[in-house]
Amino acid sequence: MAVQVDLDDQRLVACTSRAADPARAVAELAAAIGPARLAGALLFCSNGYPRDALAQELAVQLPDVPLIGCTSAGELADRGYDTNSIVLIGFPSDAFSMASLRFDDLDHFDAQAAQSAIRHLVAQERRERAGDEKQHQVALFFVDGLSHREELLTMTAQHALGDIQLIGGSGGDGLSFRNTAVLHDKAFHADAAVIVLLTSARPLHVFCTNFYRPGPSKMVITEADPETRTVYEINAAPAAAEYKRLSGNPSSVLDAHFFAAHPPIVRTGGQVHVRSIQSANPDGSLTFYCAIDNGVVLSLGEPVDRIAAMEELFAEIERKVGAIDHVIGFDCVLNRLDAEDRQQAHVVSQMYVANRVFGFNTYGEQFRAAHMNQTFTGLAVGR
Repeated sequence: MAVQVDLDDQRLVACTSRAADPARAVAELAAAIGPARLAGALLFCSNGYPRDALAQELAVQLPDVPLIGCTSAGELADRGYDTNSIVLIGFPSDAFSMASLRFDDLDHFDAQAAQSAIRHLVAQERRERAGDEKQHQVALFFVDGLSHREELLTMTAQHALGDIQLIGGSGGDGLSFRNTAVLHDKAFHADAAVIVLLTSARPLHVFCTNFYRPGPSKMVITEADPETRTVYEINAAPAAAEYKRLSGNPSSVLDAHFFAAHPPIVRTGGQVHVRSIQSANPDGSLTFYCAIDNGVVLSLGEPVDRIAAMEELFAEIERKVGAIDHVIGFDCVLNRLDAEDRQQAHVVSQMYVANRVFGFNTYGEQFRAAHMNQTFTGLAVGR
């Protein structure tokens, strides 16, 4: 059943459906939207939905709503962490405008052409909004989480956007790592990315945080293939074995739960960023979610008090935007696994509900010009 969170014409429409049948699921979303006029909406869906059938129902039942989004590795819904659901966040046309641009065939991505197209999109929006009251703008970004092009795309887009901040996430498909896609123009597209320019007089605030600090164990990448994000050697030893040894658990099975609990961290420009591992391979190598190269020095991360850090984060968001309408959240799937393993998922879900967080679990997060992992990143919209 879909749940409408707010009925105020000026507030975001946030709703969820858990119906397995695409026709019924979209009907529930449409009923939750009701008569609201939307400039557009974000939609994040479980990888369990048949995509062609879902896209067809979206086109039939929501023909006048521009929809942008992606497949997920889990959803952030009306009850916090969720699975097997569809989440929709609608932007009322009286308070927001949205304009989007899609890039296909990312293996042959043309950075110069993309920058020109993004600058044109920004200029067009500014012309159309000229004379309006003071406007705030952010760029929302969604990309096929198996494209391996996030770093190039994010840097290219942020450079073209200038002072407009970029925020977004990489689409997932649970923990299958087989078939991810973005949603645009009522269809799902693999090997693609979508950028959305969101404009409003309402307060908009982007943020990015992680819940780990560098520990004493050091790892130097001594053999890697940057193109496939595969690491063959760490400290001149087989990568998987050395990673397990440094974690203090040499007999453990390397799976997503292990990677979530022991995240590699790199320090750049005075900041620390997680470089999460996606999979351990039969040859003893490790495949990463993020860019990795020879000579990179990593530390094994240690957890901080996540609940205290989240309380501080939401307090800071309120200081920035005032009363929170909604937070559009991009939470790495490894964050979710780690919260579940540490028996914190229920508390985290309660905090998401209390702060009106809707979004999805990602394969990676984009913040300004950087692509990262194992962060909680998002856009807070004030009332």
